[in-house]
Amino acid sequence: MNEYNVLILSAGRRVELIKSFQNAARKLKIKSNIVAADCSEMAPALYFADKIYKLPSINDPDYITSIINVCINENISLVVPTIDTDLILLAKNKKKIQEKANTKVLISDIRVIEICRDKIKTQKFLEKNNFGIPKMYTDDELESNDVGYPLFIKPKSGSSSINAFKVRNKNELMVYKNIIDEPIIQEYIEGEEFTVDAFLDFESNIITIVPRLRIATRSGEISKGKIIKDREIINDVSRLMKVLNPIGHITVQLMKTKNGIKYIEINPRFGGGAPMSIQSGADSCENLYRLLMGQKLSYNENYRDNIIFLRFDNSICLDENMELIKW
Repeated sequence: MNEYNVLILSAGRRVELIKSFQNAARKLKIKSNIVAADCSEMAPALYFADKIYKLPSINDPDYITSIINVCINENISLVVPTIDTDLILLAKNKKKIQEKANTKVLISDIRVIEICRDKIKTQKFLEKNNFGIPKMYTDDELESNDVGYPLFIKPKSGSSSINAFKVRNKNELMVYKNIIDEPIIQEYIEGEEFTVDAFLDFESNIITIVPRLRIATRSGEISKGKIIKDREIINDVSRLMKVLNPIGHITVQLMKTKNGIKYIEINPRFGGGAPMSIQSGADSCENLYRLLMGQKLSYNENYRDNIIFLRFDNSICLDENMELIKW
């Protein structure tokens, strides 16, 4: 029997994602070890994986070599990144990893990653292709008295809503500009906030698009969400995917406003709330296994509509030897 082993990088708290791959392998009745790697042995997700590795930090010059060695040692079929800071480095080394370890890396090409990781480039890309997006202000425009508050400020390469703030007046703007590295300033928009999980095969063919209403968030990540088959959102995100041409699981954030859809950001990786879409029936993990098995997939909307997910914290306990205590 063929093995389809998966390496999850920067596993951190991605317990749900590891379980989703394990569930998909059981459903398909295939052999697959989920190998979790992190630079910290205290990453909770490590203790739910089939095998674990401690890797150097992303900034270490041996990071890519370490990934290649794990892939060779564990006969890895697919490498899955989970955090933004990995993406540029992996995109640049995708060919090297694939050739040396004979494994696929779930990363779009460098053009896509550079657009998505730089919010100014994201803004310009969306504007050029006639997608809705909040207006971005220049320093000259901000000096004028014609700017209407509130505004919104965030880092050019930020994630997880870190250092992202609503700005109520010019004094607040000056404070935030002094504490945020390379900020961008946009109009503040209101409406229903959605996260959209899109999945595309290795040739950038769209397989699933799942809008999730963000009912509540914590630290930038969804804590309560509802699956809604919103046709306007599905059609617009489909158009975006065809212009951008990414691969794998893509996480898009947008607002549905009275003036139409406005895009916030595009994350070319599994988002923290991706297991919601997976559990609804748009199973990106199962789709990835099927692609690795050589199957051809087609677009479908075979996932449940109008279901609500409530996420919560859980904990595990380690003994003095850093081994899991099972209660």
